[in-house]
Amino acid sequence: MKLKALVAALAVGLTGAAYAQNTGPIKIGIITDMSSLYADIDGPAGAEMLKWAVQDFGGKVLNRPIEVLSADHQNKADVASSKAREWIDKDGLQMLIGGTNSGTALAMSKVTTEKKKPFIAIGAGSARLTNEDCSPYTVHYAYDTVSLAKVAGSALVKAGNKSWYFLTADYAFGYSLEGDASKVVKDIGGTVAGAVRHPLNASDFSSFLLQAQSSKAQILA
Repeated sequence: MKLKALVAALAVGLTGAAYAQNTGPIKIGIITDMSSLYADIDGPAGAEMLKWAVQDFGGKVLNRPIEVLSADHQNKADVASSKAREWIDKDGLQMLIGGTNSGTALAMSKVTTEKKKPFIAIGAGSARLTNEDCSPYTVHYAYDTVSLAKVAGSALVKAGNKSWYFLTADYAFGYSLEGDASKVVKDIGGTVAGAVRHPLNASDFSSFLLQAQSSKAQILA
């Protein structure tokens, strides 16, 4: 039902563009992680769900077919922004959806803002999307790092866990979460013993965990 409602909202939002250019399909694109660590929570299945939602909606708006394009951003901001720009400039894309990765979502939001096209960021948690990088063309359809930090951080500090160490993913979401959580911890009397950043696709955390252990912090976040 959520996907069907999303497609309905998109159809309404694209009505003005449809009247301005009233031939050919309405093109909606989804750029997400199709092959890496986030693929299982969105990926090819997310693209298929969007296609199903279009089918449930009837496959048309203003008697024009809705066409869904999909691509893999490989968790790389430059790949995401290049594909978004290509679709808008060459394929006449009218609406973009971006999945999972905050760095790629921020890059796509920049392109769609420049091109004045609507963009929905799904699964990207950085609060930058609704704060310093807020755009009138972007909808942040997800939780964000402020809410995550306030709920978990405040509860843990109030329970007596005042010393924190951060093991942070080395990209936009990790930076935002570490920053927002650090602020919450410090604002209510906690301390941050340190932080270390790991590559997004890291599988061996032994050296990072040793650094965290030596900090003697009560919480590893």
